[in-house]
Amino acid sequence: MKRREFTAATAALLVPPQRSRAQGTRRRLGVLAVGSIDDIAWRDGLRNRGWINGQNLIIEYRYAQSEDHLPALAAELVALSPDLLIAVGPQTAVVLKSATPTVPIVFVGVADPVGLGLVQSLSRPGGNITGFATLVPRFSSKMIQTLREIVPTASKIAVLANPANPIHRLIIAEELPQTAQTLGVALPIVEATTAEELDIAFASAATQHVDAIVVFGDPLTFRYATQVTALAAKHRLPATYISRYFVTRGGLISYGPDFADLYFRAGGYVDKILKGAKPSDLPVEQPTKFELVINMKTAKTLGLTVPPAVIARADEVIE
Repeated sequence: MKRREFTAATAALLVPPQRSRAQGTRRRLGVLAVGSIDDIAWRDGLRNRGWINGQNLIIEYRYAQSEDHLPALAAELVALSPDLLIAVGPQTAVVLKSATPTVPIVFVGVADPVGLGLVQSLSRPGGNITGFATLVPRFSSKMIQTLREIVPTASKIAVLANPANPIHRLIIAEELPQTAQTLGVALPIVEATTAEELDIAFASAATQHVDAIVVFGDPLTFRYATQVTALAAKHRLPATYISRYFVTRGGLISYGPDFADLYFRAGGYVDKILKGAKPSDLPVEQPTKFELVINMKTAKTLGLTVPPAVIARADEVIE
């Protein structure tokens, strides 16, 4: 079945009409993201709660073209005295938490908020920040296992990571060694922080004669998704991704959370906080829906046969 496409980043929000109209003021939200964002999910999540941008809500967006720009943009948003801040991705969440200990923050797209030190625990976040995690424990292992179902002979699988992404650093240090041992595969790391380095990373993977590649989710890879999938095709590397966004651009397979559902649910948290709830009282929620998407055309081009059992599990098969 078809689902909405989302870039690694997304945001937009709205606020309680009764309270705003009574006071004659609009509530102000600040949204911080790396790269461009799509606010469809936020609008859908909050429209039925009466929050409409430009009517009872003012949304201030700040887009960083690189992680280096985040602290300055976070300071700009905090200076606007917003009622709530939205962090899209782990880098923005870390920066916004450092920028203010008081303004409520809702994050989306953070794989391990406890590991990053954003919250004390999922059930009791503490402080001024809560939100929606994108992954569950051992998720990277599941991605690799799914890829190996399509490429069962793969014994060396590269992992494309962004060293500037704190989640990637955590996964590489804490999860991948055990995954490599459990699955009996080598998992060499190739890194990229810029579009130019993506070319170098894929060339390095090919030079190491890997059998496939896992592309971690990151604002960089989402922003240059077409380039990433083209590089995988150029080097004839079966690749797995975290979102169908890549598969619709020629990627082989994706397995990951339903981002539309996460952003829709995040709108509910924004609504609650703007109506008086404290972030510390709202537990961090994890994905409840996951999507498996397969591009059969890409599989055929790579000479791969997708097992019927995998096709049967897929939420969408692109012919």
